[in-house]
Amino acid sequence: MICSPLHHASWKEIRWQRLVVSTVRSPSSPARAQESVSPLRAVSLQKVHNCASSTSMKRASGATVETVVCDVSRRDSVSAAFQHVDKTIGSVDILVNNAGIAHVGNVIDTEEEDLDRLYGVNIKGVAFCSREAVSRMIERSGGVLLNLASIASHIGLEDRFAYSMTKGAVFTMTRSVATDYMKHGIRCNCVAPARVHTPFVDGFIRANYPGQEEEKFKELSEYQPMGRMARPEEVADLALFLCSDESAFITGHSFPVDGGVMVI
Repeated sequence: MICSPLHHASWKEIRWQRLVVSTVRSPSSPARAQESVSPLRAVSLQKVHNCASSTSMKRASGATVETVVCDVSRRDSVSAAFQHVDKTIGSVDILVNNAGIAHVGNVIDTEEEDLDRLYGVNIKGVAFCSREAVSRMIERSGGVLLNLASIASHIGLEDRFAYSMTKGAVFTMTRSVATDYMKHGIRCNCVAPARVHTPFVDGFIRANYPGQEEEKFKELSEYQPMGRMARPEEVADLALFLCSDESAFITGHSFPVDGGVMVI
């Protein structure tokens, strides 16, 4: 889960709403996730099931947390997952398209299978989950979609050809959904973080830069002009605001959480 409580009225505005979050792995910050779902009935659509995290969230929060195993790159799998949501949780108020995977490579050394893999999760996953959620939100005349984009949606990053391609698509899909369904009371925005320090980042560094972990971590941290990576809760707090009624007049926009990258 990426949402978390803020110390102002927006947390009251999101209370009791039904939330669907697509993920690929267990939450990057279990403690923060437990905190976030406390007053919610929440559903997490995961490509890889993690029973331990779901159990701990239930125990810590007392919320109704339902984990549905699905492949976000397959339309039939996503459709079946949302049908399960209909039966167990009910109508969907909020969709957070958080599932995403990364790849290191430029246009020459990115293979066709790399493109297919990232396209499947990062683009088709957003499209399929959005399709299911929007079709239900239209019936209720309202809802909120929040997509997890990236600064790679807006600027060039070295050796991130396929990743940047897919995150650029997430931004344009955000604009498209916001335009198409504004009259139905449906809002759609995206958050565009720079590098966020999560277990995923630590694993990514270990897998792609063996023996250079400390050096690479320092390099990735200092890429942000503020000299560090973002904390998960800094992204989560913005996400909560954009899912709440406090942002009711905001749609179709991308919000960088970048430590000054796009300013300097």
